[in-house]
Amino acid sequence: MITSVSTYAKNEYVGESSCIQCHQAEYNDWKGNHHDWAMKLPNDTTVLGDFNNVSFDADGETYLFYKKDSTYFVKTGREGQKKEHKIAYTFGVTPLQQYLIKFTNGKYQTLRATWDTEKKQWFHQYAGQEILQNDWLHWSQGAQRWNTMCAECHSTNLKKNYNLAKDEFATTYDNITVSCEACHGPAGAHLNWASKEKPTGDPMVQVVGTTQKSQLNQCAGCHARRVKLTEVIKPNVVFDDQFMLQTITSEFYHPDGQIKEEDYVFGSFVQSKMFAKGVKCADCHNVHSNKLKLEGNNLCMQCHEPKYNSESHHFHKGENESTQCVSCHMTGAVFMGNDFRRDHSFRVPRPDQSVVYNTPNACTGCHNDKSDTWASDWVVKWYGTERPNHFSNHLLKAAQLPYNDRTKQEVLRFINNLNYPAIARATALEYYPLNDTQEEFNMLLAALKDSSALVRYNALAKFQRYPLDQKAGIALEYMSDSTRLVRIGSAQLMAEMDLSQLDPTQRERALAARNELIEMMQANADFPLGRLQLGDYYYKQQNIQRAIKEYEMALIMDSLLTPVYTNLATAYSIVGKNKKALQALNTLINLEPTYARAFYLRGLLYYEVGKPELAINDLSTSIKLDNSNYRAYYNLANLYFTVGQIKKAENIMIQGLQLQPQSQEGVQLLKLIQSKK
Repeated sequence: MITSVSTYAKNEYVGESSCIQCHQAEYNDWKGNHHDWAMKLPNDTTVLGDFNNVSFDADGETYLFYKKDSTYFVKTGREGQKKEHKIAYTFGVTPLQQYLIKFTNGKYQTLRATWDTEKKQWFHQYAGQEILQNDWLHWSQGAQRWNTMCAECHSTNLKKNYNLAKDEFATTYDNITVSCEACHGPAGAHLNWASKEKPTGDPMVQVVGTTQKSQLNQCAGCHARRVKLTEVIKPNVVFDDQFMLQTITSEFYHPDGQIKEEDYVFGSFVQSKMFAKGVKCADCHNVHSNKLKLEGNNLCMQCHEPKYNSESHHFHKGENESTQCVSCHMTGAVFMGNDFRRDHSFRVPRPDQSVVYNTPNACTGCHNDKSDTWASDWVVKWYGTERPNHFSNHLLKAAQLPYNDRTKQEVLRFINNLNYPAIARATALEYYPLNDTQEEFNMLLAALKDSSALVRYNALAKFQRYPLDQKAGIALEYMSDSTRLVRIGSAQLMAEMDLSQLDPTQRERALAARNELIEMMQANADFPLGRLQLGDYYYKQQNIQRAIKEYEMALIMDSLLTPVYTNLATAYSIVGKNKKALQALNTLINLEPTYARAFYLRGLLYYEVGKPELAINDLSTSIKLDNSNYRAYYNLANLYFTVGQIKKAENIMIQGLQLQPQSQEGVQLLKLIQSKK
């Protein structure tokens, strides 16, 4: 029993100082670790960078770091535009430390100029890139905004408190850094429990000694590349009820699932055999100190047989980096300029895949003067010609579009094969190009019943192509799914539906799911993509003016976010603002001169405003850039017919019907054209 403690009327956050009396050893482990150093006020102890009137030049900007009394400053900007900024907080500890600066509207920005704590020097995370001030990636813009990108995982009980209408923040937290209660939840009720003479039923959230699922729910929220689904993140809540995990598409990962962009561990770990066998974070990591429980191969030998720690297995001599398990099975990449992070998918090196798909492998990662073929030949010599069955064999093929018939069948089987990692199957489903066959429909129905919420969500997303009356039945069935992620997916599927058409029970479920969808979009509205999602939602709701407002805000946040321009141009056109629609498409074409859809939409707009020659030019360009858009052929053929160019109209419509031979409107147009010959 605690001898002296305050009591609390509710289960509130109380701070780590309340934990020390009973948990001194755990506190000592935590003190000084990365969680403790996540964010701090600047002083002589916490500021590791050199602020002794040091000048640093990088990529078109000069930074001057200095102190006035006990206050830290940086002066930065181009010549004639330099501004003095006060350092508000430190961020992180090793191998780099960043610094936060307060801006207007409650926004805090992270300098790109960063202190390397190992080399003891300033460096720029985007060395060699001159990032202009209107770029989302510039340190004064959204990609480096603490409130948006960093805060949730660097402080305890953080509430972002973003005001959509004013684009401002009133962000709060209960502890500046990642303290005990960040993982264990508020300790007020626990202290009340501990003060009892014979306490039973501890209400505190536990991390160590729990199931794999429970522990990963605690850790993965911050150690994952994900989209949040709720405004406030709470400990001990199922991951799929608070987050949508990023799939392992080739935009963020190598095509075989190895890390390429930052994934923060979880997206890799759930690919692994370790995860499949029930291994959890605390099996390797001391959750309080963040240190590994054992050094070197001893960590792996907790579970693996000694034969794997021998030359007969790895074929390398001595005790050095080449004989470390992690060198072959946990390769890594450098992020943020100098931070090497290991891939937690724990895979066997596959130089044979590298030969075909140009993926990285551990062998040539070390032997960088050798070829992938050289490495593959040695693997065959040591281990034989057969490789263990691995999901990457199928995922690599799923990522290579278009499919031949054999690949199509293989990918279909892979998506529904529960023996493979759910994240890999969800990714293959995301890649898969539907052709509306019965076989594909059966695959989707099976995926909707998958044990993985991520697979179910991606299956629902595939039904977006169907008419509302067809997809509504599917959506309604999953409005009451056990996980918030899937319920949101069902709401997205019928966002344009008038819910008054439903019976009272269905309407109640649909409204609840729609409210969860709205909460998710609002929780991410400080991101340009969040505003794009809101714009798309209001567009489907036929609230075009609100959609325009959200699209415009997305471009204020990131003027290089090209998907917004086509949606905004369409919305402008609907409300008769053709001049603004044309401006949006012109801007997009200047940014993306090979973007076929931009030319297609501008061609339609030119036709609408009575400029058929310009319309013909743009539609023709659209087809040259992308010959798979049937609507471009149809509209161009119709336009040629309208201006009397019958032969060209016939040729274009014949080409279009090769893409969609069953199109009745296309067949009718071709007959009409040929009747005028």
